[in-house]
Amino acid sequence: MDFAEILFALFIVVVAIVSLLSNLLVLLCFIHSSEIRRQVPGVFTMNLSFCNILISALNMPSTLIGIVKHQKPFGYCLCVTLSFLETFLTANSMLSMAALSIDRWIAVVFPMSYTSKMRYQDALVMVCYSWLHSFTFSLIPVFFSWFDYSPSYASCTLHLSEESARTKFTVFAIVFHATSFMLSLLILCVTYLKVLKVARFHCKRIDIITMQTLFLLVDIHPSVKQRCLSQQKRRKQRATKKISIFIGSFIICFAPYVITRLTELLPFVDVNRHWGIVSKCLTYSKAASDPFVYSLLRQQYKKVLIILANRLLKRDLNPSSGQSSSMDTDNDYSLQRVS
Repeated sequence: MDFAEILFALFIVVVAIVSLLSNLLVLLCFIHSSEIRRQVPGVFTMNLSFCNILISALNMPSTLIGIVKHQKPFGYCLCVTLSFLETFLTANSMLSMAALSIDRWIAVVFPMSYTSKMRYQDALVMVCYSWLHSFTFSLIPVFFSWFDYSPSYASCTLHLSEESARTKFTVFAIVFHATSFMLSLLILCVTYLKVLKVARFHCKRIDIITMQTLFLLVDIHPSVKQRCLSQQKRRKQRATKKISIFIGSFIICFAPYVITRLTELLPFVDVNRHWGIVSKCLTYSKAASDPFVYSLLRQQYKKVLIILANRLLKRDLNPSSGQSSSMDTDNDYSLQRVS
């Protein structure tokens, strides 16, 4: 291995560890909080975390072995299975992010009718569609033997082994990336930009009311006025920053890999091994960032994690109080509300 491949290997190890731990924390919060389980976004978040955990536990180690050994890490059958899982899980995670953006769009644009427009059954239907979509596009290459080890990406993935099938493979790859990556990106851009438009409208209304109040309060201290104005500015920047993270992380992590896969469909293009591994590593990094982008940094998840951490500390400090420390997290929530 050269120095670049050593860095790639270390990067995959770090990403796999962070992804496993963070996504398992999301699942832990989902299990211990009925409040999170009752909410529709929890369905999409669970599906996304499930995909990320499997990618971290199966596909990342496979690519790591491919980088270290410079050859196919496993036998043909296992390599085909890993390729199937990679295609299935990647497409499923993309569609889960699109579903989350639709949910947030409905919640922000139609807050009064959200419960009727986005029911729990509707969320399950959307998840079932993402599974069916991903499974269908993952099953087709199995019949045509388009799954194998690719040296350009050091992983088991979509790979054309016979030039005679290039036309069929090209059509399949274009349709697959168009209905997975491009469709999800289009949904993310449309929904989140509409959310940003509504957020800016509400911020503008709040700013007008705040400014009118400041003009009426003639005797107010200048430092208080300055604090109010700075809060207005932060409020505007916060909405833009969140939308930029949602869309930007999706583009940065998936676009290089998808563009590379579409470019290599041309018969005269040969993908450089280092660039292929870099683009693959970027897709893996999305599995590690998703829990923080969509879940763990939210106040609701932070509360659950704090309660679980306090429970573990109490159990360690006083092992004999197992009965009192075994209360459900939702009981802890109710105690917090009463206090």
